[in-house]
Amino acid sequence: MAIRSALPFDVRLMNWVASALFLGVALAALGSVALWVARHPSWTLGRIVVDGEVEHQNEVAFRATLAPRLRGSFLTLDLQQVKRLFESVPWVRHAVIKREFPNRLHVTLQEHEAAAWWGEAGSGKLVNLQGTVFEADPDELPTEVWPELIGPEGRSEPVYALYRQLQPVFKPLEQDISRLELDASGHWRATLTGGTVIDLGRGDATELLARARRFGASLPELIARYGGRGLESADLRYPNGYAVRMRGVQTVTDDKAAAALAARVRKKQAR
Repeated sequence: MAIRSALPFDVRLMNWVASALFLGVALAALGSVALWVARHPSWTLGRIVVDGEVEHQNEVAFRATLAPRLRGSFLTLDLQQVKRLFESVPWVRHAVIKREFPNRLHVTLQEHEAAAWWGEAGSGKLVNLQGTVFEADPDELPTEVWPELIGPEGRSEPVYALYRQLQPVFKPLEQDISRLELDASGHWRATLTGGTVIDLGRGDATELLARARRFGASLPELIARYGGRGLESADLRYPNGYAVRMRGVQTVTDDKAAAALAARVRKKQAR
């Protein structure tokens, strides 16, 4: 039996090159066909359907503002880019994007649920129920009465968390917190709806709540002692007590009044 001799190297090399060229041409042709199909007018995005929580937005507004910014056909759209576009719109917290054949985009939205202003009322910055700051058009803001939360950039979550924890503490005053401030030095101050100003001082949430609860527990007796007069201000920064100013109660000087009342409170708590 004759043994077939191996092909020379140069012949085999030519065969490999020819095969590679053929494969390259075939792939290029397939790619061109796929690109032609993807760009065919029949795949032009026909409609954007928006549902979910859309109290502050609507499908017409989305089409007018976002449709011109969408790049590509129904098949070539980058869904992550579309998601980012929708989530950049005021009030939109989360968006889920899906393709629906033949040429429709289905968008399901979840809106922010506002809980407070971040900064002055009407500023256009709000805090949602997760403590995250988001922006809304000041001209389209609803008329709900929200508290004002103020603090350094990036501190909205702890400010909102403390606001929620302090709310029930001041119920004996029958007032809600209308403003809670954290300044750059770490000092906290709360203003109630009746105008009462409460200096909470510095510290972590545990320390601040302990002071506020100690103060809140003695409020009924304090108000009764002064004949039901309203509370004008309170200073909770003392280590073992607090100082207060009641409306219509005259004091010698602020410092003397605060020191005298703080001494009485400390004496009572030491018993």
